[in-house]
Amino acid sequence: MAGDTTVNFNLLHRTCKLVVLLCLLHISVTVVFYVRSLDIRLGFVENQQAHNNVTQPNPIKNPEATSQTEPEEKTEEPAKKLEKCPVTSPLLVGPLRVEFNIPVNLEQVKKDNPDLQPGGRFRPKDCEALQKVAIIIPFRKRDEHLKYWLYYLHPILQRQQLDYGVFIINQDGDETFNRAKLLNIGYVEALKEYDYECFVFSDVDLIPMDDRNIYKCFSQPRHLSVSMDKFGFGLPYKQYFGGVSSLSKDQFLKINGFPNNYWGWGGEDDDIYNRLASKGMYISRPDGETGKCRMIRHDRDKQNEPNPQRFDRISHTRETMDKDGISSLSYRVLKVEKLDLFTKITVDVGKP
Repeated sequence: MAGDTTVNFNLLHRTCKLVVLLCLLHISVTVVFYVRSLDIRLGFVENQQAHNNVTQPNPIKNPEATSQTEPEEKTEEPAKKLEKCPVTSPLLVGPLRVEFNIPVNLEQVKKDNPDLQPGGRFRPKDCEALQKVAIIIPFRKRDEHLKYWLYYLHPILQRQQLDYGVFIINQDGDETFNRAKLLNIGYVEALKEYDYECFVFSDVDLIPMDDRNIYKCFSQPRHLSVSMDKFGFGLPYKQYFGGVSSLSKDQFLKINGFPNNYWGWGGEDDDIYNRLASKGMYISRPDGETGKCRMIRHDRDKQNEPNPQRFDRISHTRETMDKDGISSLSYRVLKVEKLDLFTKITVDVGKP
């Protein structure tokens, strides 16, 4: 009997120990799961707070404007700066065939030059032009000649990769023509439009026969119409500066611009040469082949007869240039028209 009691007691003891162990195991498992669930809840709360910080709208500054939301600020990427255009444009083709025996349609010229901006403005898309050039044309009743000029020159100037604008300075009325004064006016009016640094002064009836004859400015005043068919593709005399020429802004101001008192044909080009020489400048030119150009044949315009005073005035250039020029320019603008292919400025230049 005593032995049975001992066996039962041992069995009970072992059973109790097993129960205790099971309880301890249960408690341990419970604690582990509790701790893990606590970490998960804390992580969830932190994520929610971070999410709220991101998505919560900006506080409303004006309580009365609760229905309006402030627009998000947009950051625009800065425009990519273009590289400078090469000194020699890769678009040039060299000698050109120039003919005046076919009619020119200005509507077709517009279609052929789709990159032109109003007022006859152009700048290259793929590079930054080396110069900003204003083309100044003295004008009166020469519309047929202008058509040919626009037809040939716009493609040439674009291939030369110039940042340019074309200004037709139209003398109003029937008084005696004053070419040089119109050129001065073109200089002043062009600068009202844009910060041009180079000025090409061109007669409307002269077309270059080679696009390597660049319509830009150089370290010295440039005579561009070197070999005219009118003169057998030669230079009439060394001092000749007529037809097409270019001066930088500094060069132009150094000589006080052009004379204003040459009414009628002739003399002003020689006066300009005298001005340049008196300031220590000389004429630069392209070679004879590159500088070839053709003139549209025509009769001399009415009210543009040879100026009988031209020789006397030329002989006194050094005495008069400081007081007769851009500093004494007087005129009145009557109309400014920004057309598709050029800017036309009609002016009253006064009387002789």
